[in-house]
Amino acid sequence: MTWYSGIDLHSTNSMVVVIDEADRVAYQRRLPNDLGTILAALEPYRQELVGVVVESTYNWYWLIDGLQAAHYRVYLANTTAMKRYEGLKHSGDETDAAYLAHLLRLGILPTGYICPPDERAVRDLARKRLQLVRTRNAQVLAVENIVARQTGTGISANVVKRLQGEAVAALGFPEDVTRAAAANVAVIQTLNEEIDKLEARLRQRVRLRMPFRIITTAPGIGEVLGTIIMLETGSIERFTAVGNFSSYARCVDSRRLSNGKKKGEGNVKNGNKYLAWAFIEAANFARRYCPQARRFHDRKKASTNGIVATKALAHKLARACYHMMKEQQPFDVKRCFG
Repeated sequence: MTWYSGIDLHSTNSMVVVIDEADRVAYQRRLPNDLGTILAALEPYRQELVGVVVESTYNWYWLIDGLQAAHYRVYLANTTAMKRYEGLKHSGDETDAAYLAHLLRLGILPTGYICPPDERAVRDLARKRLQLVRTRNAQVLAVENIVARQTGTGISANVVKRLQGEAVAALGFPEDVTRAAAANVAVIQTLNEEIDKLEARLRQRVRLRMPFRIITTAPGIGEVLGTIIMLETGSIERFTAVGNFSSYARCVDSRRLSNGKKKGEGNVKNGNKYLAWAFIEAANFARRYCPQARRFHDRKKASTNGIVATKALAHKLARACYHMMKEQQPFDVKRCFG
């Protein structure tokens, strides 16, 4: 007998289902999120179990790692790429888990990338840095707004990031306004310290890696963006073609056509949002400092608009990075822009 298992993972419990080759349910039970309990439930089916499918949720690390450590073949279901029949009258956790196993049995399960634990920790460190930078930007904007309301003039973000408490008091704002601005500045100072610590740690982990050194030869890609692109990409060998990588980076169109006419869009969120952001940022820097990139952007902008032109340049850079990592070769401006 051949078995297939699907696990619908939640915050405190998991629905575990095991089916046979005819989709008959052999085991179905809601279990607490305890690795030992789940492993005990799967143990009777271990020898003939083709694989275990886990739904990709925010808290899958412990379960995937535990199942792999127990030598199960594990799949991470890409939920954004799956769409069930909308005419179903009833669905629940048990049917969702069985459906995951069903897709595995048919060989049509869309899967996500299971990043190795060591690499995942460094990748999440880079994501944490990005989160703190965005939080700092919100605090900086708050100070800029306070200054604009009180004085009618602007203040640059770089000046705000370097402000100290004494400087805020010297602005001469009313006491309550000064207290509000000082609170923002105090948060910015703390965030500056933590961001510096994360960046120092990331430099230690990625500086000596060949993909990092190669990526940073491309225009618009420095240490920060190079780190994000390398860590979010993982092994370049998992992408069979450059189009797969560009799609994963959300740099390609998502359209449904019928008779040559656009009838809607596909799943625009299917891909890696961090890579998408990184290549857009790289495109914005490249068009400022690389003449060839600027000419490419301007040609596209003349026939479309600035947003589409930036997206097209990001697509160019994504394709270039794929070939650079695949071939272990530095950036070639002629090959990229002709």
